[in-house]
Amino acid sequence: MNETVDKTAIRHASTVLLVRSGPDGPYVLMGQRGAQAAFMPDKFVFPGGAVDPGDADIPLSRPLGAQCAARLSHDAPGPTALAAAAIRELWEETGLMLGRAGQWPDPPPDWLPFAQQGLLPDASGLHYIFRAITPPGRTRRFDARFFLADVEHVTGDPDDFSHACEELAHLHWVPFDQARKLNLPFITEVVLAEAHARIMGEDMASSVPFFDNSTGTSCFRRIA
Repeated sequence: MNETVDKTAIRHASTVLLVRSGPDGPYVLMGQRGAQAAFMPDKFVFPGGAVDPGDADIPLSRPLGAQCAARLSHDAPGPTALAAAAIRELWEETGLMLGRAGQWPDPPPDWLPFAQQGLLPDASGLHYIFRAITPPGRTRRFDARFFLADVEHVTGDPDDFSHACEELAHLHWVPFDQARKLNLPFITEVVLAEAHARIMGEDMASSVPFFDNSTGTSCFRRIA
């Protein structure tokens, strides 16, 4: 007997805001979801997606920073799984790799192309900046952690998206002020503002904003 999967159950997820300096200030990498996508069709988003069961067992060449790891340590599925998922989703959806030279003991099939480049995932450049849970009533619900990373941590050409899957179209680097003019989900606008403030030097690292919509009542709090 086949089990029915509850697609509205809250799934853990990781998202990456990959940024670089440009002539007009900081740029962020974004892509557009397809018109037929079940979740946020046509919207421009950052690369990201659900945590896979095996992500907790992925070897990292370097872990998350101590503060980020501590803030994630009390949450299932834990800092390693969330960091590995962020790196995997960025790689799958853009073809860009946050990696460092190293040998895998036994790479799982979905990580084999990554491992064949002689790289281990490197989480040291990821900075945890936001958490949000999708409100009830949506076709998909995620408990998403957003990570900020500088393009200097990417191995290879940051303009080469030839190895990206087809989940995101129109992958491109967008100046932050122009990104706000795109067709964005509300939470993406909020996270953009948070990321831009951090990049511009505002001292916001003392806590992480958290939009908790796990119940019918929306709650905003901060993770110390």
